[in-house]
Amino acid sequence: MAMEREMTSRSRRACRLCQEKKPTPDYKDTPTLKPYLTERGKIIPRRISGNCAGHQRALTTAVKRARQIAFLPFTSDR
Repeated sequence: MAMEREMTSRSRRACRLCQEKKPTPDYKDTPTLKPYLTERGKIIPRRISGNCAGHQRALTTAVKRARQIAFLPFTSDR
């Protein structure tokens, strides 16, 4: 019965930052950070963005630093 279901394997999404061999994200480079934020200003999780663990941690730190210095907003205006 269980064999009736087709076994589909999803290919693992590769980290964009690893593929492009970019250095770790910098808090001053807001155009690089914006695609990793939702419209409401939340950081997109690793399972959705496809980042590796190291780059996701660096990205999170960069976003939080950019928020503290007011390069990025904490929330969006409605």
